[in-house]
Amino acid sequence: MASFSMEDFVGTGSLQKLLPKLLDDGWDDVPTLKIMNSEDMIALNMTQAQKDALDIRSYLHDRVLMQYADKLEASGNCLAELLNLATSDLSAKFAMKRGHIARFMDRTSQCEPDPVPQSFSLSARKPTVPPSRTMSKTTQSITRPKLQTMSTRSTIAYDATIEQSIADFKIKDGYVFKGIVTALPDEPRACGCIQPPPIVDDVAPYSSIENISVQKLTPEHKIGMERLVKSKAPPMRASDLWWEKPSLILCIRRPGCIMCRAEAHKLYSKKPIFDALGINLFAVLHEHIESEVRDFWPRYWGGVVLLDKNMDFFKALGGGSLLKDKFISGFLFNPRARANYKRAKAKGIEQNFRGEGEIKGGLFIVGRGRTGVAYQFIERNFGDWAPLSEIFEISTRLKNQEVNSTDFIAVRDYE
Repeated sequence: MASFSMEDFVGTGSLQKLLPKLLDDGWDDVPTLKIMNSEDMIALNMTQAQKDALDIRSYLHDRVLMQYADKLEASGNCLAELLNLATSDLSAKFAMKRGHIARFMDRTSQCEPDPVPQSFSLSARKPTVPPSRTMSKTTQSITRPKLQTMSTRSTIAYDATIEQSIADFKIKDGYVFKGIVTALPDEPRACGCIQPPPIVDDVAPYSSIENISVQKLTPEHKIGMERLVKSKAPPMRASDLWWEKPSLILCIRRPGCIMCRAEAHKLYSKKPIFDALGINLFAVLHEHIESEVRDFWPRYWGGVVLLDKNMDFFKALGGGSLLKDKFISGFLFNPRARANYKRAKAKGIEQNFRGEGEIKGGLFIVGRGRTGVAYQFIERNFGDWAPLSEIFEISTRLKNQEVNSTDFIAVRDYE
C-alpha cells in the first residue's frame, strides 16, 4: 500500500529539493499534495520536470505502484508518454511485473468517484486557488475524479430514517442530540447454525465517551517529522479532541490487520475533504505494540494515533461491552468477512497477526463541544468499512449546521 510519508512519496527525484518550499507553503501531507493544481505549481515556480514527477507519483500512489516511481520519473517521460508505452517496454525498461503493468495501464483503476454530497464544494488550499488538479495538455486523457460533482445518492441507497435523524441535528453547547447508528448486514454463517453477536441500536451517550482517557502515540505526519512521539505523552480527556472542531474517531481492531489497514488508508486519503469540512481525524488503538505502531504510521495512516488503554471507545461501540467474535465463527464461517479480506488483499496490502484481533472496531463522528455523537458505525463483520457516502453526508451536515449557527449568532449580536 502506498505510504503517506512525504519523504517516501517524493522519493529521490526532482521533488526532493522542493520539500522545504512545500512545507513553508502548507503542502505538508501527501493527500493535500496530490490535489495541487496548475496555478499552485506556477506559484511554487515548479519546473516541468517537477510537474511531471508529481503527476507520475500521484498516479502511481493511487494504484499502489510507488516502487516504480523513481525509475519512471528518471526516464524523463511525462505520464501520458509512459501510458502509451508498450507492455514489453514497461517490462524491459522498468522491470515492471505483468500484474503491475495491467494495473498501471488501467486508467480507471483506483479512481472511484468520491461520494461527496451535491451540496458540498471543496474549499481551496488557498482562497484564490481551486482544489482539483488542472491537467496539462499532454495528460488530459487521464481520468481523474472531480470532487465537486459527485452525488451521495448515486452511490448508496439512503434510508429515510437517516435523513430524518440528520434533520433533527442541533449544534449548540449543552444539547446532546440523537445520532445515527449503522452497520452492514450480516449473512448466515454455517447455513444459519452460527448466530452473529448482537449489536446495539442506540447511539452511544455522550457521557460514555466524554471522560475517556487516551494517550497520544503519534502526531499528525508532516515533512521531516519524527516517526513517533519521543517522550511518553501524558493522558488526556477524549473530549479535548472535539472541543473546538468535530472529530472522526476511527477505532482500529488491530493495526497489523490487512482490512484495518485498508480502511485507515482509504479514509486518510480523503484528508483534504475532511480538512475542508472542518473535521479532525484520529485513529484509536486498544493496545500498544510499538513495532505495530511504527508499521501502521504513517504508511497506512498519517494522522494522530491514540491509545485507549481501557478500551472505553470500543466498549461504547458495543453499548458498554466489548464486541468480540472468534476467528472460526466470525471469519472462516462468515462469507462477508471473507469478501472483506479479499477486497483488502486486492489492494496489495501487507499484514501480520500480532496483537489482539477479536475485539471489533468501528467509527464515531462527534460534534463540536458537548453536542454528542452524530454518527456511529459498528464493525459487525470483520473488515466492514463505514460507507464514505454516509461519512461525508454527516460531516457536511455538521459543517452546514456550524455555519448556520455562526450566522445566527452574528445576526443576533448585530441586532
